[in-house]
Amino acid sequence: MKLKFLFFTIAISFLIFAFAKPVVNSIEILDAPIDYRIRNESGEEEVQKIVETFFKGFHAQDSILIKSVVHEKVLMQSIGKNNTGEVVLSKQDFNGFLTSICSIPESTSFEERIDSYKVRMDGKMANVWTPYSFYINGALSHCGTNSFQLFKRDGVWKIFYIVDTRDREGCGLKRG
Repeated sequence: MKLKFLFFTIAISFLIFAFAKPVVNSIEILDAPIDYRIRNESGEEEVQKIVETFFKGFHAQDSILIKSVVHEKVLMQSIGKNNTGEVVLSKQDFNGFLTSICSIPESTSFEERIDSYKVRMDGKMANVWTPYSFYINGALSHCGTNSFQLFKRDGVWKIFYIVDTRDREGCGLKRG
């Protein structure tokens, strides 16, 4: 009889813990000390400023400014369609990217308009999601979303991976 009671108690305990869900919601985060919220928000702002600096250098065709926020082994890829309409993932050499940006003639205007910045962080890793529209000489060329991956080493955030989508259709739709 004691064995059945012991088994029953263990089984009930297992069920309680196996199906229990932690109670975490936004109210707990809002009830966190104010200094925690400020540190978290300022961390997100710090990461966003790294990406904003990247775009400042991009629009100014300033490779030195771009390199200042990018890790020396940065990887770049794009998701788009090839000539037959097949979705492909392509890799771009970072130095080739810098050369292409810096060699755009002054007679050609270009602008990547960022719709929003969505920052997600986990300790020393961050992701910045930026839907965009790209214009050449004032005309819409394409649209998509950039995803920047960053890490923090020795107190400094660096972009180590950039992937984007490039579409010519659906640019009027909300992205991201």
